[in-house]
Amino acid sequence: MSRQFARERLDPVLDLPDGRLTSRAVLGATIGNILEFYDFGTYSFFAIPIGQAFFPASDPFASLMLSLATFGAGFVTRPIGAIVLGSYSDRAGRRPAMTASFTMMGAAVLLLALAPSYDTIGLAAPSLVVFARLLQGFALGGEVGPTTAYLMEAAPADARGLAVSFQPASQQIAATAGALVGEILSVTMTSEALNAYGWRVALLLGAATLPLGLWLRSALPETLHLPQPSDLIARPGGQSRADRRIMCLGFVILASCTITTYVTGYMTTYAMNTLNVSAPLAFGTALISNAVGIAAALLGGLLADRAGRRRVMIWPQVAALLMTYPVFLWIAESRSAFALLGGLGVLTLIGTIPYSAFYVSMAEGLPRNIRGGAFATIYAFAIAIFGGTAQPIVTWLIHLTGSALVPAWYMLLASASGLFAMLMMPETAPLNLAPNDNRTFTTPPPLPSHSGRDEHP
Repeated sequence: MSRQFARERLDPVLDLPDGRLTSRAVLGATIGNILEFYDFGTYSFFAIPIGQAFFPASDPFASLMLSLATFGAGFVTRPIGAIVLGSYSDRAGRRPAMTASFTMMGAAVLLLALAPSYDTIGLAAPSLVVFARLLQGFALGGEVGPTTAYLMEAAPADARGLAVSFQPASQQIAATAGALVGEILSVTMTSEALNAYGWRVALLLGAATLPLGLWLRSALPETLHLPQPSDLIARPGGQSRADRRIMCLGFVILASCTITTYVTGYMTTYAMNTLNVSAPLAFGTALISNAVGIAAALLGGLLADRAGRRRVMIWPQVAALLMTYPVFLWIAESRSAFALLGGLGVLTLIGTIPYSAFYVSMAEGLPRNIRGGAFATIYAFAIAIFGGTAQPIVTWLIHLTGSALVPAWYMLLASASGLFAMLMMPETAPLNLAPNDNRTFTTPPPLPSHSGRDEHP
């Protein structure tokens, strides 16, 4: 891997054609997120059979809790990966950090998919699974920060919101793909086969993206050497008071987003384990809500480019806050396909829009010399503390209270905290907002042509 890092530092840097972000660059930057959240979705969908394979117990609840706790183990190493790989991206470039992250991530997914069961090798089986989750957590910790910084830096000023929205959109794409695979497997395999090895098939399908991802990332144009646009913050040295304020607010918003995302991703297990609906309907619920989330994430980025960041963060968040309890009450009381598919679909549509605007606002609000590392670290700590615990906490509270409305209360608390922080975030869009609401974009200086090696400031 050290040789790979050395090659990344020495290879010529490709220029972005006409200063525009190409579709190949977007895919190369976000494919790590796609694999990450595909694996996340697959593990969540198959938490019950994975628990039976690696953590057999006489009590099904204990087996499920051990499975979810192992899923959460990957969050422990995320802050470490964020600090190491995020800081590396601020020194050496976004491309080498993203390539290293993706390589380790792929190795972890393969190990998880191919690990023998407890019945085959005993205690070594859960040990392998825990190690795979720890390695994956380290890799993923350094994934989001560099890719978000890359997408924002590579995009023109009037399209940064849309470019960065591919970060949350890629997560929804992956979750949709995972739900689609789960849906197909649930209707084409017997229940015995699905529980025995269906989850392995799903994980191996995700691992098939490894060659494509490595090829795409090895050819990505670098953005760290590009001149800083005039509308972005450019402060030398360490963190300022303004930086720390944005980072603190960002942590609260990311915690809110994390809880919402992971509780929503838990809906397949929730639907089967708590609502006792059929597997095809449970997988269909995730499929519909995640597919809606793709459009919502891109719409949020598009709106952020036209209306500014704060408006697009605040008002949809208010709507989602007001809708959460009624939607879950409808689902818990009716337990119908229409409530599950329609209710969660609408809630996902409204609730996903604010976070595209937040991602670009956070990236714009941080100086380039700390952007990748700071974003990665804040994201990783929010995920580690709130993402890794969301599903076990919800499962435990449902078991303790017997209430099917536990996810709603947990999401309400998270959404209210996120809204409070969004209200305090500054506007970072390159917009001149005149009293008559006419908007003109601040145009950054033209990008020079680079034909030699990396030039890091």
